[in-house]
Amino acid sequence: MKRTLVHNLINKKLCFLLLCRAASTSPLGEALAAGSSMKVIDSHLHVWADSKESADKFPYVQAPPPDELKDKACTAELIRNMDENGVDGALIVQPINHKFDHSYVSQAMKSHPSRLKGMLLHDPSMDEQSAVSTLEDLVLKGYVGVRFNPYLWPKTDEKKWSPMSEGAGLAVYKRCAELQMPVGIMCFQGLDLHYHDILTLLKKSPDTVMILDHFGFTSLDKPENFSKLLSLAKYPNVNVKISALFRLTDEFPFERVRKERFLPLLESFGSNRLMYGSDFPFVLEQPEAYGGVVKLVASWIDDEEGKVAILGGTSERLFGPWGVVAMGHNQS
Repeated sequence: MKRTLVHNLINKKLCFLLLCRAASTSPLGEALAAGSSMKVIDSHLHVWADSKESADKFPYVQAPPPDELKDKACTAELIRNMDENGVDGALIVQPINHKFDHSYVSQAMKSHPSRLKGMLLHDPSMDEQSAVSTLEDLVLKGYVGVRFNPYLWPKTDEKKWSPMSEGAGLAVYKRCAELQMPVGIMCFQGLDLHYHDILTLLKKSPDTVMILDHFGFTSLDKPENFSKLLSLAKYPNVNVKISALFRLTDEFPFERVRKERFLPLLESFGSNRLMYGSDFPFVLEQPEAYGGVVKLVASWIDDEEGKVAILGGTSERLFGPWGVVAMGHNQS
């Protein structure tokens, strides 16, 4: 009975989201957008409880954040940075500090429902039924995407982990296609380590939208990894985040990133499959801080249509429009 009720609620929420997305991409919606200022959406950042919040209500599940950032990534600090730099909305990716306890991110979304959306973190230790059930419960709380961190799967050998493309991971990935929820994959130690697993996911569930974080973690000193990323452009549901520029072994103003990563991605994937992200709060440790990276990426895009897509349009196409309070934010 409970699962039937949940499925009914999910279907209602999905219909609502689809209507919102259809409105945002309809001729009328495009005309309205053309007459208004461009929306800037930060597609990749994290928030976590500061010292007081973690002591009072939201404890860290595993190692606390680095001391220099511990009190710079709470919801209030994020909103302040967004306001000061003209960022209209953001997608919060569940931070590892709170691991599978989504309560802090849920509170952030409830506090700012028109500006903040959430991407949940999948727990690979769950069985298929529990994993899908957890996904559905968090959908009802307003989450619009799922993160796969392959390093949370059991390690099987040096530089090898159990595949995301089997068992509960595959079940969640397939369910995301039905819910039209993108799945973001963090290949932190390099795309090559997970390339074949990614291909298997794409083969087993071609309708699921996949997003590769931070240029697919294709650092400038590993061109063979970047060739693998470009080869994924033939899959229409693969998208790439133009995020965390500082993680690609280059320094501000990231001219090599622009020439050797951004421009080839733009040519291969097109602007409607790329999206800007800051990787807040880690970007605060860089000379450009939060606002500088927005301006820098914007300066890389020559045409207005591409700028609209990369700075916000792709995110809204995949996650639904910001500025609309989605069903689920009033859920406890």
